[in-house]
Amino acid sequence: MANTPQTGDDEIDLGQLVLTIWKGKFVIALCAVLALMFGAFSVANTFATFQADALLQLEERGGQLALPSALQGLTDDAPESTTEIEVFRSRMILGRAVAELNLDWRVSPRLAPVFGVMMARYRLPIPDAGFLEAYARPGETVDLALLSVPPRWINRAMILTITDTGYDIALPDGHHLSGIVGETLSIEAQGFAVNVDAITAPPGREFVLRQVDERRAIDALRGNLSVSERGRGSGILEARFTGPDSAENVRILNAILQSYVQQNVARSAAEAQSSLEFINSQLPEAERELRAAERALNDYREQQVAIDLTFETENILTQISALETQLADLQRREDEISQRYTPSHPSYRQLLDERARLETRLAELRGQAGDLPETQREILNLTRDLELAQGIYTELLTRRQEVEVLRASTVGNVRIVDSAAAGRGKIAPRTSMILALSLVLGTMAGIAIVLVRNWLRKGIQDASELEAMGLPVFATINYSAKADTAGKRRGKPDIIALSDPTDLSVEAFRSMRTSLHFGMLDASNNALAITSTDPGAGKSYSAANFAVTAAQAGKRVCLIDADLRRGYLRRYFGLSQGLGLADILAGDSTIEECLVQGPIPDLTFIPTGKYPPNPSELLMRQAFKSMIDTLDEHFDLIILDCPPILAVTDPVIIAQSVGTTILVARHDQTVPGEIEAAIKTFEAAGQKLSGAILNGFDPKKAKAGYGYGYGYGYGYGYRYSYEKRKDKEE
Repeated sequence: MANTPQTGDDEIDLGQLVLTIWKGKFVIALCAVLALMFGAFSVANTFATFQADALLQLEERGGQLALPSALQGLTDDAPESTTEIEVFRSRMILGRAVAELNLDWRVSPRLAPVFGVMMARYRLPIPDAGFLEAYARPGETVDLALLSVPPRWINRAMILTITDTGYDIALPDGHHLSGIVGETLSIEAQGFAVNVDAITAPPGREFVLRQVDERRAIDALRGNLSVSERGRGSGILEARFTGPDSAENVRILNAILQSYVQQNVARSAAEAQSSLEFINSQLPEAERELRAAERALNDYREQQVAIDLTFETENILTQISALETQLADLQRREDEISQRYTPSHPSYRQLLDERARLETRLAELRGQAGDLPETQREILNLTRDLELAQGIYTELLTRRQEVEVLRASTVGNVRIVDSAAAGRGKIAPRTSMILALSLVLGTMAGIAIVLVRNWLRKGIQDASELEAMGLPVFATINYSAKADTAGKRRGKPDIIALSDPTDLSVEAFRSMRTSLHFGMLDASNNALAITSTDPGAGKSYSAANFAVTAAQAGKRVCLIDADLRRGYLRRYFGLSQGLGLADILAGDSTIEECLVQGPIPDLTFIPTGKYPPNPSELLMRQAFKSMIDTLDEHFDLIILDCPPILAVTDPVIIAQSVGTTILVARHDQTVPGEIEAAIKTFEAAGQKLSGAILNGFDPKKAKAGYGYGYGYGYGYGYRYSYEKRKDKEE
């Protein structure tokens, strides 16, 4: 297998890409299964999360009271949803809920490492003994009625261990105390007190107690709380609270709702209270001014022996008061109309003319008042001061009564439409989504691994690379789709040199026959060992087809399956596992008893025989050298199919008894580093590779820069076993 194909035009061959992915299907499937298992474990090892929700309605704050215009500003503010949401999530609101429910007290069971949540959620068949005794199981709780710690112990953990008589608690300062359920345990000098109200856990269980600071408790509460408006401008707020306990979620959300409503009512009442306090502060001064005006008028009358005003004076006083009231109304109208019109507008001009007329009339009346006798003028002024003081005082009394009514009737502008209620079922973890996502991600990771592995594995591209490493190339065997298909079928593989002698790859074997004829002239014998660096290079395929082409040329050929571990060259000839090379080397059979006539004249085959437990030791015996010498006397060519050199040392042992050893390299699959390692392995043993064969060469892929391998599913891996295993094709 090799890197992802790409043409010279930078176009991806989807067919070859799919083929590469298909070849790595087992890796992809393994990654998908592992990811699916991890996803399932994550779901099982995560506490379920539930949600409670509630609805609030924000109303306009006008109310139903008919209040004077001066007080309308207290009640006509419309609520802003965004502002109210922030108020709802504020520390002021959440802090009240924390204090009311003691949410700064934390009691959590101790969880076992890795799978602690699973132990706490499910009743697993785990022994309740040893070090596992301390860890939580389903349904185990500890309820607190009191927890008070000194400031220096805030946020610090205390370990509570259940005992037969109650509980033991390990304090942050290292001291240990024992307590009884329902009784307060305290250290007054330290400022510590605890009261465990109930325990539903067996002896030996451990729980972690902690009192957190208010800010941390509020932040934790805010993190689980969400508030949003249903529809823009609807004034309907939806509050949601999530947590591991459905009933606790409802309790907490209801506490937050009540805290918010109470705050809202208090805020509305505070506005009225502020106005009432201002009015009450002004009433004493207004009353003093009223009493002073009354005394001044009465004193002057007594001094001047003038009891009542004349009719003319009262008439002037009445007209002046009426005109002043009208002018005040005109001033308010002018303030309103000036925001809409310019002074040249007819409506504005009419108002200015009316004000000028009233001011002229008021000046005339004041002139008439100035013509009155001094006594009458003074009485007129004092009477006006008294009426003004009475008006102010009366207005303040009226306003106070109205504000008191407003304060008493304040209900706020928030209404709870739906109180907190638990949702149906858990909201997390989402099992189906997590498993599906795990499967998809695992599959994608597997595909990525296959493609990256192929990209990193850059194999031999042409014969020149082998020659650069000092290995003469005896033949370049073109890729044959027929051979690839035949190699993947179970049963008897086809020998292409027999089934399709016109195939292009068969011609390469004929060329190899000629090259080796001259290459083996100086060899010590006619024995040829064929090996490879790793499985899948096609050495057995090459050995079988080369043996046939050599026999077809009239040479007496003996083909030997020298892979005493997992060889199955016999399947090319349709033979069962009988006598063979292992029996000859062990001395249990003679060469003649193991020779099998091939499918064509002049071709003889020796299978492996039964797989021995000590193949290397058998090959190192003198019997192997003697067998080669005997066969060399009767055959023109002896071909030995050897196991991969990087897997076992057998090829090095065999090379000591044969005249020629060649290496089969797979085009775009066998990497140069493996070939260099094979060369060094032979050199370390004092042997030398005579040359190489480049198998599975595809000119189109070599030209376009493709990188794909077409293995025969040989199944060695890099591990060998002396045990007899089920045969696989090469």
